[in-house]
Amino acid sequence: MAFSLPSSQPQLSPPQPPPPQPLLPEPTITITTTITPTPLNQEAQEDKTEFMHKSTNNRRYIQLLAINYFCLFVGSVSSALLSKFYFNHKGGSRWVSTWVQSAGFPLLLLPIYLPYYLFKCTDRRPFSRFTPKLLSLSVIIGFLLGINNLLFSWGNSYLPVSTSSLLLSSQLAFTLILAVIIVKQKITFCNLNCVVLLTLSSVLLALGSKHDKAQGLTKAKYFIGFFSTIGAGLLFALYLPVMEKIYRQVYCYAMVMEMQMIMEIAATALATIGMAADGGFSEMKNESFKVFDLGPRAYWLTVSFNIVTWQLCFMGTAGMVFLTTSLTGGICMTALLSMNVLGGVLVYRDQFSGMKAVSTLMCVWAFSSYVYGMYMKMEEEKERVRENEKICGHHHHRHHHDHNDDNHHQGFLEMAEIVSQGG
Repeated sequence: MAFSLPSSQPQLSPPQPPPPQPLLPEPTITITTTITPTPLNQEAQEDKTEFMHKSTNNRRYIQLLAINYFCLFVGSVSSALLSKFYFNHKGGSRWVSTWVQSAGFPLLLLPIYLPYYLFKCTDRRPFSRFTPKLLSLSVIIGFLLGINNLLFSWGNSYLPVSTSSLLLSSQLAFTLILAVIIVKQKITFCNLNCVVLLTLSSVLLALGSKHDKAQGLTKAKYFIGFFSTIGAGLLFALYLPVMEKIYRQVYCYAMVMEMQMIMEIAATALATIGMAADGGFSEMKNESFKVFDLGPRAYWLTVSFNIVTWQLCFMGTAGMVFLTTSLTGGICMTALLSMNVLGGVLVYRDQFSGMKAVSTLMCVWAFSSYVYGMYMKMEEEKERVRENEKICGHHHHRHHHDHNDDNHHQGFLEMAEIVSQGG
């Protein structure tokens, strides 16, 4: 009986050591799986939102859109007024009007280099991530743009304003058709209504300018001007959706300006080769001294300001296509035709007939309805973003709550083990 107590104590001690061993690896597993993904996903999402997406509820997006449309508006109206000033004072070189449309490409160095070197508002170096594919595409499209500029100049030099405006009015319809084919643009009542109204507005504008006739217009020159204007309209209608498709591969707005500069360099090179081969530079010099009735100083000032305004116009067009769609860019450009007419009435005291008044009202109606449609679309997108943020926030809160429950449950198990060991 005296020796039975010591023999029973060793039988109770062996079960106590094993339970604490599996508790050590479990906390490390839960910590690594729940904490590390959050900052990585947040940083990637911020980078994607800042550089890759064109979010319509972003304040910087709205500001950039307003700046680009302002450049398009000022460039389009000013270039039209300066071109008319050039022709009114006996200027008439097709090569000059071709060359000035793209020769202002050095101005694009400002929006390319100033944000990085002066304003310090971006970490991206100019022309970084600019692939050889983008370079080759920019050069090819630049040559096509140079051909378009030449055709446009030839058409304007041979045709009266009414015929040229009537032919160019079909450009917007071509843009809509090609946008549907190339970038799968959805046809809605809003954009179709705007295209129809703007096309009718351009037709009325042409009919209201039927008294404008070119002097010495032969049948051969008429057909050259006719097919040149049709070709220019088709090429530019193709240019807009093609650029929209390419811009979908572009990293940021600065790359759009870089592509635009390379395209303008290619177009200028083509125009310069044509001028050198056809005696355009000597014609330019002769025109400044002997033909332009205001003298060489006024001539070169007119050419210089025309270069600046055309560059603003093309820069605004490229920005509008990148920030919105090719159809929106085409609609904005077509809507400015009536503004050009009003500019001629205010600056040159052109006749403002009833037909031009109706055309202007239709243009304002069409553009206002399209802008309202865009506004409603932006509001719908903002609402979707808010709903997605609510869903994501609820999911994150639920995940965080589940993680806390797991921690509490783990702590309870550890406490139970400690109590059992202490017992």
